[in-house]
Amino acid sequence: MGKAMTFFTLSLLFLISLFYPSLSDTTGSFLFGGCTQQKYSPDSPYQSNIDSLLTSLVNSATYSSYNNFTIIGSTQSDVVYGLYQCRGDLSMPDCATCVARAVTRVGSMCPQTCGGAVQLEGCYVKYDNATFLGVEDKTVILKKCGPSVGYNPDAMNSRDAVLAGLSGSGGSFRVGGSGNIQGMAQCTGDLSFAECQDCISEAFRRLRSDCGTADYGDMFLGKCYARYSTGGAHADSKAHDKSKNEGEKTFAIIVGLLAGVAVLIIFLAFLRRVCGGQGK
Repeated sequence: MGKAMTFFTLSLLFLISLFYPSLSDTTGSFLFGGCTQQKYSPDSPYQSNIDSLLTSLVNSATYSSYNNFTIIGSTQSDVVYGLYQCRGDLSMPDCATCVARAVTRVGSMCPQTCGGAVQLEGCYVKYDNATFLGVEDKTVILKKCGPSVGYNPDAMNSRDAVLAGLSGSGGSFRVGGSGNIQGMAQCTGDLSFAECQDCISEAFRRLRSDCGTADYGDMFLGKCYARYSTGGAHADSKAHDKSKNEGEKTFAIIVGLLAGVAVLIIFLAFLRRVCGGQGK
């Protein structure tokens, strides 16, 4: 039953991501991902808990841009922790679609591993059997620097001014710009304000030191990221031309499908308990 449930859940999440095509290829593009080394046994309680967690992540993304969950098991080894985070300027339908794509990607990329993470352009998903919620992590996960445009004091000063302005802003999602320099930064929602400031400051510091005179830079740390570009390539996310009515109809389909998955998971879990009790 566990394998069938995993396949059904991931298949439905993939279909959901296809039902809402307005998510731009840029927003849904893959940036990085990884899996833990530890494996879980097929048809184990941990597998059932991962199914429940992944469904909860996608369901929550229909009404919130961030959330985290802890699925409790009968033993400590069965507990699974997870979170998702959408880029702060995504609409709810686009957030739900992005998270569904990320969940599908991490499920296919990390089969039977206890933990996995995927960062798409518009959202981030992570789960593990070791708690990471509320823990600051400044490990460099991805660094990308564009080609050098040569030392230009005015351009470098503008970039540093944009990054400094973002550093002084409040909130977990920050955007700003000056002239043709655009910047963006975001922390995961489980960090405190002080932890977010610390993480973003480290990302800015590494951007300035590692990317130097590059025309763009991306610095993804474990719990935050910072980006800048000279053409605004990383700051545009809302240019969707789908009509409002079409978006609302498809959004309703997503919500209905997710509700059906949740009911099915609960029903199958109930059957497993009943059949297990009768077998004793």
